[in-house]
Amino acid sequence: MVRLGEKDRQEDLGYLKHKIEQLGMAMEKMKLAEYVELLNRPARLFYINFLAGLARGLGMAVGFTILGALLIYSLRQLQVLNLPVIGGLIAEIVRIVQTNLRVR
Repeated sequence: MVRLGEKDRQEDLGYLKHKIEQLGMAMEKMKLAEYVELLNRPARLFYINFLAGLARGLGMAVGFTILGALLIYSLRQLQVLNLPVIGGLIAEIVRIVQTNLRVR
């Protein structure tokens, strides 16, 4: 069994203190305490996730609406150019939509 001298113990204690400080800083950066607190309050966790889901759904709806409007606008501009292939495709889409509207 090897006995450590006082100097070796001081170095080991200094090293351990430094490592503990590093660990504490890493946990602080991870916001581990806030996460554990959130997990201990399931109602708050549910509320936050619910709001996040609403925001995602609203964002998707708005984004899809904007992209759809841009697509329709682009198709209308192509129809004005009276390109044979695209014009026929657009006319077919319009015919299908009008047929479905008459059925209802």
